[in-house]
Amino acid sequence: MADRWAHGAVPFIDIWDRKPLGLFALYRLFHALPGDPVIAYQLAGIASTAAAALVVRRLALELAPPRGAWLAGMVYVCAMPAFNCALGQSPVFYNPLVALAALLVLRSWQQEDTAALLRLGGVAMTLIGLALQIKYAAVFEGMALGVLLLARGWHARWPLPRLAGAALLWCGLALAPTLAAFAAYALQGQAHAFVFANFTSVLERLPDGAPSWRRLLKLSAGLSPFALAIAFDPLRRAARGDLIRSRARRVLGCWAGAAVLGFLAFGTWYDHYAGPLLAPLAVLAAPTLAAAVRGGKPWQARWSGRFLLLASAIGGLVVMAGAVENHGTADQYHRAIALLRANVHGGCYFQFDGAPALYRGVDACIPTRFAFPNHLNTWTEAPAVGADPATEVARIMAARPDVVQVSEASEEDLYLPNRQTRTIVNQALARDYVRFAEMTLGNERYGLYRPR
Repeated sequence: MADRWAHGAVPFIDIWDRKPLGLFALYRLFHALPGDPVIAYQLAGIASTAAAALVVRRLALELAPPRGAWLAGMVYVCAMPAFNCALGQSPVFYNPLVALAALLVLRSWQQEDTAALLRLGGVAMTLIGLALQIKYAAVFEGMALGVLLLARGWHARWPLPRLAGAALLWCGLALAPTLAAFAAYALQGQAHAFVFANFTSVLERLPDGAPSWRRLLKLSAGLSPFALAIAFDPLRRAARGDLIRSRARRVLGCWAGAAVLGFLAFGTWYDHYAGPLLAPLAVLAAPTLAAAVRGGKPWQARWSGRFLLLASAIGGLVVMAGAVENHGTADQYHRAIALLRANVHGGCYFQFDGAPALYRGVDACIPTRFAFPNHLNTWTEAPAVGADPATEVARIMAARPDVVQVSEASEEDLYLPNRQTRTIVNQALARDYVRFAEMTLGNERYGLYRPR
């Protein structure tokens, strides 16, 4: 999206996806930096993960000794790739913003004087507003933190007019980046395109049934070490008599609960959707992590902490190795790019199945604004892209792209295939195209076709 934006395409209009404009703007920045933009976003992802880990460590100090807080930060770093958030998924970039907002809200509860509450809340909600423009899923955490700010004002006996004024200010700051993006499109007469891509379309996706429940079961198993570590917190009872730690636990618990609610609400439960949970869960696990290296009693805390450390470290390595096996190596990518470039001849390249990263490498024209294959080749997306996929695919194939890429997997092995669009492609390939090569990326094989 950022690459095509840099070449003049307007997001949501000339090229379509359902993510906030801020995420595309962030990648547009990476694209503008000197050097390889892929390396740029990966370095930014590493820095962002490190920043979030430092905020996790600072929050964890409110609940645990320093060794537990440092381990909480380490667990966050290890667990992010375990849930496929290694470098560039959106939680990598918005987690530090939300975690910093949580720290500011916590400070507002720790200060007896509420003179700084309006300012702390304003900065926290501004951070939430920026996070929303990276991923709208942050709305659940933002709402929870906003309610905690209002509760702090209520607890300080603010009069209702002052509380209402603060609520309006904080909500305005949280919504400002999104309203600014909407205004930019409205001024171009494209308000509907913005609203549909950002809000309406996600509600029109069809649920994928059993596969989503299997993903939820897998993610629940992956998150279980965090649940055990939090359940066996050795400092829980001691914190009840400590007002400061008790407040910190309640504030951080509300943040974690909102993150869990946001994860469950969307219903698709892809692995990277668990990314926002990792910061608050790592913070709450810090006391048990301290027990893991300290030794002694209780044994449940000691071993559940060690289990979390081991599971996050091994999980991150295993998932990253699996990603290379599933999606391919850099050498495979460069061979695929060379093969495609040699056959596009300055024309159009249509990827009915495949990895959209190839579009940037080939640098050919894309014959549709629906460049992400799942929007046209799965039945769950059929009612949710603002166009009839069958009509769009028929139009594309009638224009005779110079190279068409389709999966060589059997239909039974494809993810929720849209049989109508696949039939249109297969018929056009049989009639007008010849298969000239096979391409392999990881464990996926693709057939490449050119016009007869």
